[in-house]
Amino acid sequence: MDKEPITLNGLNKLKEELVLLKEKKRPEIVAAIAEARSHGDLKENAEYHAAKEEQSHNEGRITEINDIIARANVIDVTKLNNEGKVIFGSTVYLEDLDTGEKINYKIVGRDEADLKQKLIFFQSPIGKGLIGKNKSDLVEINTPSGVKNFEIKDVKYI
Repeated sequence: MDKEPITLNGLNKLKEELVLLKEKKRPEIVAAIAEARSHGDLKENAEYHAAKEEQSHNEGRITEINDIIARANVIDVTKLNNEGKVIFGSTVYLEDLDTGEKINYKIVGRDEADLKQKLIFFQSPIGKGLIGKNKSDLVEINTPSGVKNFEIKDVKYI
């Protein structure tokens, strides 16, 4: 079983989701199934089938989260001394040398990655291109949308 790196924040979010699924969602689904059963014939009872399907999805996600937590290798960057080096969990401040746009990304594990929130998977093209580099480095990264050129303006461990 391979360990999967995850930030402390990412692990806490998974634990919160797990509690929500077990303590709130699971009883709601059980109640919906009981309600649908009380309506009689289950073969043509759409509410019953929808509730059973929702139960299946919910239990699947609970199993998935338990598996992720079991494999979690929590990396707390605030405890690491890595001045200026891009590592898992660090936040990288970049300037796109082609557009002048300033952007920042936090490098995270697979289950935390969310581009809209500027959380990028460390195995993604940009994640791989940044890890191991240092503040002030110029980086050329091949992305699915073409080659990107960045300057690493700053690296923070927050």
